[in-house]
Amino acid sequence: LETYMRTASRLDQNQILIVATLRKIGATVQSLATVGNGCPDLLVGFNGINYLMEIKDGDKMPSAQKLTSDQVKWHIEWRGEVHIVRSIYDAFEVLGFA
Repeated sequence: LETYMRTASRLDQNQILIVATLRKIGATVQSLATVGNGCPDLLVGFNGINYLMEIKDGDKMPSAQKLTSDQVKWHIEWRGEVHIVRSIYDAFEVLGFA
């Protein structure tokens, strides 16, 4: 339980809302938050396409929304797409609802 609480406390506050809303529109969502080492927070499946999403809290100061050094390294080394999502509207845009 203590490990879960430590992990949960690191989640950005908007992640719970983003996950719930994505599921409500029919997306499947797998949390990757416990993987660590800069791996994005969410794997999202929607209309046959997989999306990697790094969740940042858009209500925080810009300095608090920066990627960690591990995240920067992961994003540079990943040979696919990864999206930084600060709101449900960002998530919708990633899924093509722009």
